[in-house]
Amino acid sequence: MVKRRRHLAGGVRTAGTNGNSHFSPSLLYTAAKMYYTDEATQAEVAEHLQTSRATISRLLYEARRQGIVRIEVIPTDNEAAHDLASRVAAVLGLTTVYISEPLPLPARGEKIEDLMGSVLAGAVGRALMAVGLDIGDVMLVSSGRTIYEVARFELPRLPGVIVAPTVGGTDQPEAWYQTNEITRLVAERIGGRPAFLYAPALPGAELFQTLQTDPAIQRVLNLWPHARCVLAGVGAPPLMRSDAPQFVNVSTSPDLIEAVGDVCSRFFNRAGEAVGFAGSERLIAVDLETLRSIPTVIAVAAGPNKVAPVIAAARAKLFNQLVTDPRTAQDILVRA
Repeated sequence: MVKRRRHLAGGVRTAGTNGNSHFSPSLLYTAAKMYYTDEATQAEVAEHLQTSRATISRLLYEARRQGIVRIEVIPTDNEAAHDLASRVAAVLGLTTVYISEPLPLPARGEKIEDLMGSVLAGAVGRALMAVGLDIGDVMLVSSGRTIYEVARFELPRLPGVIVAPTVGGTDQPEAWYQTNEITRLVAERIGGRPAFLYAPALPGAELFQTLQTDPAIQRVLNLWPHARCVLAGVGAPPLMRSDAPQFVNVSTSPDLIEAVGDVCSRFFNRAGEAVGFAGSERLIAVDLETLRSIPTVIAVAAGPNKVAPVIAAARAKLFNQLVTDPRTAQDILVRA
């Protein structure tokens, strides 16, 4: 015979050994409210309902099972960032994604670019430390505002690492397109040795021929295939830029209208296919095949105008790691 127990005062009725329950919804709600909302102990709930603590435990379990009680586990900031990074890496097919702290809202007169360096530098530092660079290893750096701003803040010490630019730029007026300046900043931050490239990004035909035989130029270009790591910005679409390298001119290179962005001054469309421009055959910059052959290419990008370029560049396998902020990461998940 199945044993049952009834406590009339509380209206509690439980089934016996078969494990099924016949608790009324109102009873489940009462027990759950006392325990979870009023913070009564199970003993106090049992006393109020004139039943046992074992029955209260079953009441609370059944309340959760039926959805009367919903328990939410809130991840910590670190765990949330790790989950977000894993999802972005899976969507883009990357080995690793590093999520920085959220970017603050710019104050009046500030631009978001002014704030990126201090926020992204920590995540960039974690990415560089994970590469395991040693004395004599070659690290390449691209031009661009993001990398320039990151280079102005603290980075991990990597003594003896050779730092070289991925593109010429001695004729550019803005500091963030002066690749030797970025090379100097990064080398100074990490305690490395700079290798400067004294060449414009897009020389004229005659100068281009001369540079092909210049020993100082070739010494740097020969470092590119042997690099272990690249730290590269991801450029926004040319039509969306408030400033751009002098050689990026949509009016003289209408094909650039199709470009969604660039990595190391190599432009690509939404499908990740290379986009040329007037004189691009003379561009002094690492070529895409060499870029894909380098073991670790860390892209650094943040902001709404970088979402489409990041997705396209990842699909084209132009980088295998990404440093970005939480908002851009979420936007990438939505768009990708």
